[in-house]
Amino acid sequence: MVQLDRAARLEAAMRRDGATCVWCGGAFDSRSRPTTEHVVPRSKGGPSWAENEVAACRRCNGERGHRALVEWLDECERRGWHPDVGRLERSLVALRAAIAERGGQRRARPELDAQLRRLRKRAA
Repeated sequence: MVQLDRAARLEAAMRRDGATCVWCGGAFDSRSRPTTEHVVPRSKGGPSWAENEVAACRRCNGERGHRALVEWLDECERRGWHPDVGRLERSLVALRAAIAERGGQRRARPELDAQLRRLRKRAA
């Protein structure tokens, strides 16, 4: 399997999910440029795979830093933003399937499972 470079993965994420920030819901334009956001942060073992990446504006991506997905999701909602919870859950599910298929990613698995559980629990 050929891995796409970062620019191609960002473009693919925007085609897949639309041209809005996953966290604040803002549309991308010349002032709000998209960045590659890792759903499971690299610092927690998240791979740079298309399944682990969504588009986010620079502000949201930078402010999230290495915070856990659900922790930042709660903060976004406290700020009155409209994060795309469905997009985040789809990414986590797709990442779980990709890891099952490709193997590896030992460090990402516990974080992935914990965040998916927390995301589903808050929706219940």
